[in-house]
Amino acid sequence: MTKDEVLDILRKVIDPEIGINIVDLGLVYDVAIDDNRLDVDMTMTTAACPLGAYITDQADMMLRAHFPDADVTVNLVWTPPWTPEMMSHSAREQLGWM
Repeated sequence: MTKDEVLDILRKVIDPEIGINIVDLGLVYDVAIDDNRLDVDMTMTTAACPLGAYITDQADMMLRAHFPDADVTVNLVWTPPWTPEMMSHSAREQLGWM
């Protein structure tokens, strides 16, 4: 399991309100791998996001499905606060922000 593999899996998690994956949205802050332990820190675009629990659950389920032997933890964090500048170029293009 590598950071790139984890990010590839997390690209399959789509924010249903925006239609863009959580990696390109800049919601994934950190991926830490230590032996069989996988910790992911992620955020939402706003603390009031009505789908926050759904999105973090989807991330957790995807990671557990692809890395069944790993001890997976998905942490929802609020620091630093998310800003649109955290999005990938591709995400900004999809939203017409270019």
